[in-house]
Amino acid sequence: MTWTKQRPHLIPCIIAAAMSLIAIADLPYGYYTLMRLVVCATAVFVIVVAVKLGRMWAVWAFSVVALLFNPIVPVHLTKSLWQPLDFIAGVLLIVSALAVRRRTQPT
Repeated sequence: MTWTKQRPHLIPCIIAAAMSLIAIADLPYGYYTLMRLVVCATAVFVIVVAVKLGRMWAVWAFSVVALLFNPIVPVHLTKSLWQPLDFIAGVLLIVSALAVRRRTQPT
């Protein structure tokens, strides 16, 4: 079984995690808008994968991430509040990239 079948969300999670961790720095507003879009879309994708694999912890965790980072109705917080949330989201995305996977069948 290839890694894309075990973890179809791996590459989107790595990209979104990197963007989220980079967002801790002081960057132009446009970056944060793009990051919201990428993180929200990745969170929704992880939710879909997690539902199919029965990983309910990921469904709940990424539902919160998707709501928090949604670009349609943005949550307005101060930079000092966003920095830890960006870090937590980045770590959660990395954890899900590694932990949420299809179990392999014994041969």
